[in-house]
Amino acid sequence: MTERALRPLTEEEYLALERESPLRHELLEGFPHAMAGAGLDHNLIVTNLVALLKPLARAKGCRVYSETVKLKLSEDTFYYPDVMAVCGPKAHPLYETSPCLVAEVLSPNTEVQDRREKLSRYLRPPSLLGYLLLESGRPGGVLYRRTPEGFREEALEETLVLPCLEGTLPLAALYEGVA
Repeated sequence: MTERALRPLTEEEYLALERESPLRHELLEGFPHAMAGAGLDHNLIVTNLVALLKPLARAKGCRVYSETVKLKLSEDTFYYPDVMAVCGPKAHPLYETSPCLVAEVLSPNTEVQDRREKLSRYLRPPSLLGYLLLESGRPGGVLYRRTPEGFREEALEETLVLPCLEGTLPLAALYEGVA
């Protein structure tokens, strides 16, 4: 085993690590953290959300990404959101920087991180109009929607009115096929 000094990685070192590693890592303040695997229901919710968002994004000239695309939030912080919608030019061949919508599917292993750490960081980009947290064990969740006064927390109802992509999604369709 090779010894190395414990220090924050630079952006270049992190991107090189991700190119070579069989595991994905998120980078938090320069330190890489291996990502946990996801269950079947988690994957179905992500797939359903992408399928529902894609036509809305296409109509507005936007892109929808899922799980394997990095979001750079600062020089030393990168995440892999479960889903993100981006309008405007691509930021970089390996990551995006200006999402209008970010979604995470909660799981017991990630819920605290998604509700605290990621919440405080995801709400920073001026481009972000909504941060969507979806429950994995039952239909439901919360949307943090940008308003002129700041972000407002909205519990999900039967129909989700989306920010930025200007459409609606039936909550039942997001959870189609989920046990």
